[in-house]
Amino acid sequence: MKQLRVKVLAGLFLAAGLLSWGGARLWDAVGTLPSVPLAAPIVLAAIAAVLLATALSLRARLKAQRERRPGAKGVEPLMAARAVVFGQASALVTAVVSGMYGGVGVFLLGFLDVPARRDQALYAGLAVAAGIAVIAAALYLERVCKLPEDDEPPGASPTRA
Repeated sequence: MKQLRVKVLAGLFLAAGLLSWGGARLWDAVGTLPSVPLAAPIVLAAIAAVLLATALSLRARLKAQRERRPGAKGVEPLMAARAVVFGQASALVTAVVSGMYGGVGVFLLGFLDVPARRDQALYAGLAVAAGIAVIAAALYLERVCKLPEDDEPPGASPTRA
C-alpha cells in the first residue's frame, strides 16, 4: 500500500477549488447558487474525530504489544490495514470536498455584505477547516500503522559471516 502524499491531496484540493469557484460564478450568473449546508463542517469534524480516536486506540494497543504488557490486546494486521485504507479514502475524498467548499467560499467572499451569503461563506470556511482536520487525522493514522523500515535495501540478499 502506498503512502499518502500531501502534494496529491493539495493538488486535488486546488483543482476542486478552481472548478467549484468557476461553477459558482456560472451558477450565480444563471440562477441562485445552492447554499452550503450547516451539516458539512459537522460531518467532516465527526469523521476527523473518528479517525483520531482510531489512531489513538491503535497507537496505545501497538505500544502495549511492543512493551509485551501482560494481557495486552494485540492489533491484527488486517484490522490495521483496513484502518489505513479508511484513513486514505477519507483523506482523498475530503480533499476534493474541501476544495469544493473552498472554491464556493472564495466566491462568496465578494458578497459578505449580504447576511445570508456571509453565513454561507462561514459554513464553507468551517468545512475547509474540518476537512484539514480530517486530512491531518488520516495522515496521523497512517503514521501510527506504518511498519518499521527494514535495514536492508529491497532485493538484497543477507550476507552470512
